Amino acid sequence: MRTIMLIDMDYFFVACEEIKRPELKDRPTIVGADPKEGRGRGVVMTCNYVARKLGIHSAMPISSAYRMAPDAEFLPMDYPYYERKSNEVFGIIKDFSEKTEQVSIDEFFIDVSSKIDNNKEALLLAGKIKSRINSEARLPCSVGISDTKLVAKMACESAKPDGIKLVGKEESLNFIWQLPVGELYGVGAKTKERLEKMGYRTIGDLAKANIMLLMKEFDSFGIELHDLSNGIDPREVVENYEVKSISKEYTFDRDTSKDEEIIKSIRKLSADVGKEISDKRLSYRTVTVKLRYMDFIEHLHSRSIRPTGKSEEIEKTAVELYRENVEKNKKVRKIGVRVSGLQDYKNQKLLF
Repeated sequence: MRTIMLIDMDYFFVACEEIKRPELKDRPTIVGADPKEGRGRGVVMTCNYVARKLGIHSAMPISSAYRMAPDAEFLPMDYPYYERKSNEVFGIIKDFSEKTEQVSIDEFFIDVSSKIDNNKEALLLAGKIKSRINSEARLPCSVGISDTKLVAKMACESAKPDGIKLVGKEESLNFIWQLPVGELYGVGAKTKERLEKMGYRTIGDLAKANIMLLMKEFDSFGIELHDLSNGIDPREVVENYEVKSISKEYTFDRDTSKDEEIIKSIRKLSADVGKEISDKRLSYRTVTVKLRYMDFIEHLHSRSIRPTGKSEEIEKTAVELYRENVEKNKKVRKIGVRVSGLQDYKNQKLLF
């Protein structure tokens, strides 16, 4: 019997902040961009359930959140702290399974097939995991349990907040088929809209779809959608600790075409990326600059260089990429700097 769990930390960034300031639990709290009294340009990264009851949600413009709850607590991202708490949680989870997979800073798949013999034992084990995370890391989480990653993920969403839900193999199709098509794992807002235009309102509708029509609309992704809607998901829990890229972004208070202002931001972002490269003892071989213009059209400009761990090379390459590719007649809304092609240099001498 294959048994997979998804452990998902509830409102993770805000929950971390509540450890430092317990009084935040009773008031709407939002982590994200500075709202600047409703003039902020960024988004809500996450919020607690007090704020969600007011209609605030992740990815909402921070200006909208401020208008809805001007007296809420607005906090900046403290990513190094969140990363430490994430590592703490991962360390706890690894005590319960040899097969663990961290899919984001606050989501973890584990395969516990060798640890349990039936659903009752699976529920007991999930309770033990939750209890340790709560007592040792002082954080809430929800757990979804099933025989596939797909259904475990969707069961976890159903269990939120701070719950456990098990969906056995024999009941998995009935469970997912009743749900709106937009809740299918892997379906984003645009895909949801296209599926609904085709007449598929529920996952059950999609499961009965003509696969040729799906392929005509979505190419090979149509096959995947059809498989997922029928509960077909053979993916294993795979340990993967490789960091694929490191990036930082900044949204300007006002769209700007001033080179000096944009380059100053690029240098700051490059320094932040360089510090993380240095702290993690990594090298990189590709630098990318992201330019999002005032019309929301986004362009990525990359250059591969000889692998290096030198942080100053990030700034040099990023500034050059900007100067060579910026569209002079358009104002810039957001800037980003990313390095990729990372390698682990822990056992080699680095020159920073």
